[in-house]
Amino acid sequence: MLVAFSVAPLGAGESVTAAVADAVRVVRESGLPNRTDSMFTTIEGEWDEVMDVVKRATEAVGRHGNRVSLVLKADIRPGHAGELTGKVERVEAALTSFE
Repeated sequence: MLVAFSVAPLGAGESVTAAVADAVRVVRESGLPNRTDSMFTTIEGEWDEVMDVVKRATEAVGRHGNRVSLVLKADIRPGHAGELTGKVERVEAALTSFE
């Protein structure tokens, strides 16, 4: 399963860099395949392990304030792995076939 999520403290001021860095640190230390971009962090793994990482990342952000915003999107496709890169590779291949 792939889970893309964004987590940030509410009411913590204009910059949330430190809080987001704490969340990303939790994700990277998990050992699960992951990718962070300007809006979301995506992780790949089994349901329980992915949700545990999201929970711990949310708790890390919670230490920066007393309210947290969490946005989560999941692609649940049993029997498939390597989709963090596989989905992008298939789109890139489709784009090249049109050139």
